[in-house]
Amino acid sequence: MSNPFKHKLSVIIVNYNVEYFLEQCLNSVRKALDKVSGEVFVVDNNSIDGSVEMVAQKFPEVNLIANKDNRGFSKANNQAILRSNSEYILLLNPDTVVEEDTFQKVIEFMDKHTEAGGLGVRMLDGKGNFLPESKRGLPTPAVAFYKIFGFSRLFPKSKRFGQYHLGNLSEFETNEIDVLSGAFMFMRKEALDKVGLLDEAFFMYGEDIDLSYRIQLGGYKNYYFPETRIIHYKGESTKKSSVNYVFVFYRAMVIFAEKHFSQKNAKLFSFLINCAIYFRASLAISARFIQKITLPIIDATFIIGGLFALTNYWKMANIEFPQNIINYSIPAYSIVWIFSVLFLEGYDSPLKLQRFIKAPLIGTLLILVIYGLLPKEWQFSRLYILTGTIWISVYYILSRIYLHFAFGQRFGLLSNRNKKFVIIGSKEEAIRVSQIIQQTNSKIESIQFVSANEEKDSFFIGSLNQLDQVIYIHKMDEVIFCAKDNSAQTIINWMSKISSPDIDFKIAQPDSVYLIGSNSVDTAGDLYVLNINSISTKSNIRNKRTFDFIVSSIIIVICPILLFYFKNKKQFLKNILQVFVGKKTIVGYQFNQDVSDVQLPKIKPGILSPADVFRNQGETVVDKLNLIYARDYSIRKDIRILRNAWKKMDRK
Repeated sequence: MSNPFKHKLSVIIVNYNVEYFLEQCLNSVRKALDKVSGEVFVVDNNSIDGSVEMVAQKFPEVNLIANKDNRGFSKANNQAILRSNSEYILLLNPDTVVEEDTFQKVIEFMDKHTEAGGLGVRMLDGKGNFLPESKRGLPTPAVAFYKIFGFSRLFPKSKRFGQYHLGNLSEFETNEIDVLSGAFMFMRKEALDKVGLLDEAFFMYGEDIDLSYRIQLGGYKNYYFPETRIIHYKGESTKKSSVNYVFVFYRAMVIFAEKHFSQKNAKLFSFLINCAIYFRASLAISARFIQKITLPIIDATFIIGGLFALTNYWKMANIEFPQNIINYSIPAYSIVWIFSVLFLEGYDSPLKLQRFIKAPLIGTLLILVIYGLLPKEWQFSRLYILTGTIWISVYYILSRIYLHFAFGQRFGLLSNRNKKFVIIGSKEEAIRVSQIIQQTNSKIESIQFVSANEEKDSFFIGSLNQLDQVIYIHKMDEVIFCAKDNSAQTIINWMSKISSPDIDFKIAQPDSVYLIGSNSVDTAGDLYVLNINSISTKSNIRNKRTFDFIVSSIIIVICPILLFYFKNKKQFLKNILQVFVGKKTIVGYQFNQDVSDVQLPKIKPGILSPADVFRNQGETVVDKLNLIYARDYSIRKDIRILRNAWKKMDRK
């Protein structure tokens, strides 16, 4: 009987604003399809990051479906499935990398096991660690209960309590499972024709559980197949702390329960899930709040305690503090000093001692200014304020040194130290990648090179088979593989072998100016590109908003005078009020109608732009000015633009 399908495999990737990951994924898919008859679909859900243009330019063989709105995961996949013509369908996340023989191996397995309707593979995160969502059990009410209330975490290997991630099954053995991961969902088209496509009632999350279950109901089996591996950067563990993820994911489980369980069980499940939603959401919010507020409260306790203790020295000299000073001024001084530290990012990582030296001085200047405006009866002693400044500075320095040595990485004063890089590739490619690192990373101690083969050259400090020794001897911090010279299989092998929390991995794609990798579970998708993100750092976001608020407040006060200078008075007032409430910023980007550099860091719409201080505003000039503004942002730039272009603040 002849095969009715045109291809053996259709790979379907749904993309939404992850251009860099998508390109890397497509490069790996292209290599994996070398010996397999297949087709590739990319369904883009109205991305604005240049993904569509990148696919059209670099991957002309790909069937590109560019939606004009975000249709969600299920609808987008179904669009491509309906257009596919293959024996097997693979739903693949864009933030993945597959090995060169992945498709061959999974097809061979499915060909031999005709009872198999779906298959998942062994997934690793960007640090080389196994992702437990590679194999999952059906989330029955009992299984959901064990997961929601933490029993699965306490007893991960238990057959009863660890059913959600099937912790009792070895990650290295092939086994039947209930649920496939949507990141790599390999299915027999015949099975889909029988059980139906993805349920479009699920916008995101839960659709993989639903379809996996329906494949089983259709008489097929689902398998976990560890004989091939993929990298999945943004694994489930990277999202589970998000409050939004808690609501969306567990609501999806309610939809699943109402669809497949009996009415009685569905109601029980729905009740449990709704309890879980608010339980987990409240835990997440509380944990974040406590984490953020604990250190400032400890600081406030020590600072206020120390300031009250200082009053004893004055009392010993028979100088009495007025009671109103003790009740009001000391707490007020403490608040100003603590907020000065907060404003200078003293509570942000990494810790920097200079922040704790600058902050008390800035706070003291502010206190002295306010002090000079107070009535005489509220003015007590400038010497006390200066003595308090010394105490607070000493406290902050000693306490941060203690936190550094007592708790390590989280409060590490050296967490932003210079890094040692090692690049594995050919000489030409390694030099190209080292230039990218030098352009995008200012914290470089050294860059060393390892040959991807046995090439002998003084340029290299070793060859690939010596990589583990090179990392150990030279104490490397970051390992970068050149994809042009190293297969995905080789890269994944070494990531699995080294797999250390102290080592970061990146992959450099050929002919691209970015490196993708994972530095932690919380920032699972890191990339190095030309550093245009100065404007989006926490400090600059804070500074920009402070500038907007102060300027808009001043303008509102003197508005009756300024109104005479503007033709469109109503629009001017509207603009200023929008800046005041945070809907707009005084200075933003200027985009031409035909050109939009959407890869710039996102900021609020601006009234003015960097281009307002130049007469020649051609498209190229505007784009360059936007780029320079984002890369080299400072409040001084906003002041200069405002000073030169303030008469344009009544524009729409």
